[in-house]
Amino acid sequence: MVADGPADLPLNDAQRQATVMALHQTLDHYVSADMAHQLQADIHQRLQTGGYDDIVDGPQLAETLTVQLQGLSGDRQLRVHFSPQVLPKLEAKSTPTKADLAAEYERSRLRNFDLNRVERLRGNVGYIELYGFEPPEFVGDALAAAMTLVAHTQALILDLRHNRGGSPATVALLCSYLLPAYPPVHLNDLCWRSEGTHQWWTVPHLPAPRYLEKPVYVLISKDTFSAAEECAYNLQVLKRATILGEHTAGGANPGQGHRLGDHFWMFVPTGQAINPITGSNWSETGIIPDVKVPAELALLTAHLGALNRLFETLPEGPQLRETQQSLMLVERELNQRRAELISQLKRPAESPDVGEE
Repeated sequence: MVADGPADLPLNDAQRQATVMALHQTLDHYVSADMAHQLQADIHQRLQTGGYDDIVDGPQLAETLTVQLQGLSGDRQLRVHFSPQVLPKLEAKSTPTKADLAAEYERSRLRNFDLNRVERLRGNVGYIELYGFEPPEFVGDALAAAMTLVAHTQALILDLRHNRGGSPATVALLCSYLLPAYPPVHLNDLCWRSEGTHQWWTVPHLPAPRYLEKPVYVLISKDTFSAAEECAYNLQVLKRATILGEHTAGGANPGQGHRLGDHFWMFVPTGQAINPITGSNWSETGIIPDVKVPAELALLTAHLGALNRLFETLPEGPQLRETQQSLMLVERELNQRRAELISQLKRPAESPDVGEE
C-alpha cells in the first residue's frame, strides 16, 4: 500500500474560509462583470449556509469549487487547482528583458518552434504537424519554409491533435496562408474586461506562397486547446477546411493564474473570443468535428478523404494512376489500424496477481 502523502492535506475551518474568500475576491478579474457578481453571490450564500463545512482536504475543495464555478458560468477554463507543495509567490508582471526574450527564443528554437513534422505524404498530400503556436517573430520563418515545402501538393493536412495553443497572432498568420490576400478576412476578436477589444485579421503580405483553392483538413483531439481550437474554429466557420477527430475541451477565453494561498491557485479568464460570423465562440461546446473519428485514426482518415477527392477530379493519366495506388495503400493501412484499435478496446484488462498490494 502507498502511504498518504501531502496530496491529502487536511483543511481546517480557517483554511477553507481563507481559500474561498480569496477566490471570491479574485473573481473581480473575471471577463464578465455580471457573471462575476453571480458567482460571488453564489459563493457567499454557500459560505453563509455551511456549504463547504464537510470538505476535509485540498483536492476535494479544489474540485468542488471548480464544479460550482463551471456549472454556473458554463466556462470550462474557470478552474481551481490544488498543489501539495507550497506555491511560489507571484510577482507583478514586468516587461521581459532582452536576455529573457533571447532565452525564450532559444528554448523555442530547440523545439523547432513547435513545428514538429512537415512532409509530403503519398499521393502528393501535404502534412504539417504543429505542437503549439509560438509567437510569429519566433516561428514566422519556419512556418514560411513549411508552407513553401507543401506549396505544390494537392491537398493539405494540418495536424493540431497535440497542440495546446499559444499566440493568436500566429493563428492569424497561419490562417492567412489558407485564405486570399484580398479582401482581408476578419478572423476573430479578443474582448478584454480592462483593455478593450483586439481584432485579428488575415495579413496582406506573406513570405511564402498562399495555399488556395485546394482542400485542407484539420485534425483535432481532446488535447487540442485554446489557440489551436481557435484555428480550427476559424477555418470551420469560414468553410475553408474539413475538421476531423475528437470533440475538444472548449478553451476560448484567455486569462491568467492567480494564487489563492499556499496550496491553491485558479485560472481566471480575463478575455473572451468572439467570432465575427457566429457572434460567439466555442467555450461551451468545444470544437465539434465535421468527421468524428478517434484521434488515432484521424490522420489516415483525412489522408484517405483527400485521396478520394483527388481521384474524383483528376484527369486520366499517370497522376490519376499514382493517386489510385496511394488510395488503395492508405485504405488498407486505415482498415488495419482500425482493426487493431477495436482489438485493443475489446481486450480485457489484465488482472493483478493474487496477493499483490
